[in-house]
Amino acid sequence: MIPLVHDFEDEVVLVFGGGAVGARKARRFASEARVVVVSPAFADADFGDSEFVRAAPAPEDVSAWLDAADPALVVAATDESALNEAIEREATEAGILVNRADRSGERGPQSVVVPATVDDDPVGVAVTTGGTSPAVSRHLRRELESVVDGAGLVATAVSEIREALKERGVDPERRRDAIRAAAKSEAVWTAARENGTTAAVRAAVESVVDDEL
Repeated sequence: MIPLVHDFEDEVVLVFGGGAVGARKARRFASEARVVVVSPAFADADFGDSEFVRAAPAPEDVSAWLDAADPALVVAATDESALNEAIEREATEAGILVNRADRSGERGPQSVVVPATVDDDPVGVAVTTGGTSPAVSRHLRRELESVVDGAGLVATAVSEIREALKERGVDPERRRDAIRAAAKSEAVWTAARENGTTAAVRAAVESVVDDEL
């Protein structure tokens, strides 16, 4: 499997299953997509900003649900394997991406794995074991949290300075070298993690870039 990034802005994600797993999946997508969760009951859990539909669809009902919701992604997270199988089959036949939460390992066409992620907007790091071991993915995600800390501020400042250098007409090779130096500068990362302000990080990036140029 090859990881890709997908924009779910203004898209619908349809989650079948209101348990803890369904809640986790819904919460993950609700930060960007419109998430609809279908289940006869809902766990006392955080579903994010999701919409709830209290229903108990049978396998033969899945196609109608897909037609009504027109989702970009379907999540099969019920505790009924026959229903999950029907959800996967119908989604695949309809050309819709599907995430089957009760299956690990080998996946079919259009089947996706939702990775463990560490986010510091606009930076995001995803960890996946191809669905074989979510526990390992979660462990690695925790290990990466300290590495990614401050990355959002650094990425934003570096991007802004890069654009400013382009506007100034700085030679592309010199610009590239200066930006790379700033991106790996200990002083820049220290400013992001210890000061934590946009102004401090930008000043640190500018200082490194000026020295390089």
